[in-house]
Amino acid sequence: MTPQLRWLGRVAYEPTWRAMQQFTDARTADTLDEIWLLEHEPVFTLGMNADRSHLLDPGDIPVVQIDRGGQVTYHGPGQLVVYPLIDVRRAGFGVRDLVNALEGAVIDLAAQSGIRAQCRKGAPGVYVNDAKLASVGLRIRRGGSYHGLALNVNMDLAPFARINPCGYAGLAMTQLAVLGGVSDVRKAADVLGALLLARLGADQQLRSPAAHCGTA
Repeated sequence: MTPQLRWLGRVAYEPTWRAMQQFTDARTADTLDEIWLLEHEPVFTLGMNADRSHLLDPGDIPVVQIDRGGQVTYHGPGQLVVYPLIDVRRAGFGVRDLVNALEGAVIDLAAQSGIRAQCRKGAPGVYVNDAKLASVGLRIRRGGSYHGLALNVNMDLAPFARINPCGYAGLAMTQLAVLGGVSDVRKAADVLGALLLARLGADQQLRSPAAHCGTA
């Protein structure tokens, strides 16, 4: 059962998060899986057990504590966010498999522009050299996944300097536009959506990304 791709455009963070929760809580064995692709208005998000000391200087950007794992990250215009709302029990795979598929789709997208991206063992996400290109954070509830992937496409990276991204002080961030990749978020969404479906497979059997992607 192939997930349905949905482009939501630019949306506020908190209502979208609540909509993901509602979708997950209301779904039944017959509910079709969906993958939401979108941009967010500027926001810092903190994981459930995040250390607030990593939030250095939020200023006028809202801060929202949410129900995923991980530390603090930033979302804003020019960043492609991907939320896979998938019944993982029905599909028969684990959270690490889904993370691998998300990371692998970004690696595939980067490779189309000649960019060599990779994963790091013990540090979920996708990196180019020593800079982070995409962040990953998922939640599983009632057998369904939500939250997901944030890929920097063509955005203002300055707000990342106001936090320790993902809990790492001084972690450099990068984006596709700077690296010579796609610079339009909607175009990136179209291509990444197709690549993610290919990673998932029509029968939902997940293909792992490259062997250098380590487990979290």
